Amino acid sequence: MTTLQRIRLIENAVEDMRSYLRADGGDCELVNVDGDQVYVKLSGACTGCQPASVTINCMRQKLNEATGLALRVLPVS
Repeated sequence: MTTLQRIRLIENAVEDMRSYLRADGGDCELVNVDGDQVYVKLSGACTGCQPASVTINCMRQKLNEATGLALRVLPVS
């Protein structure tokens, strides 16, 4: 898999998850991909939300399933 293919898979998976976050008044944005680290920015109701760590973990699981890679999802502000 090329780097571009990997990034496109990540972009598509993040886009799919956004609809679920939007349903709860939140959102997320893909900020950067650096090796196995995926940086996302949570916004809306997700900002400062207590279960944000659960959201990040769920995103990690979905991204790992979508790409077949072991990725780390890190929130940025």
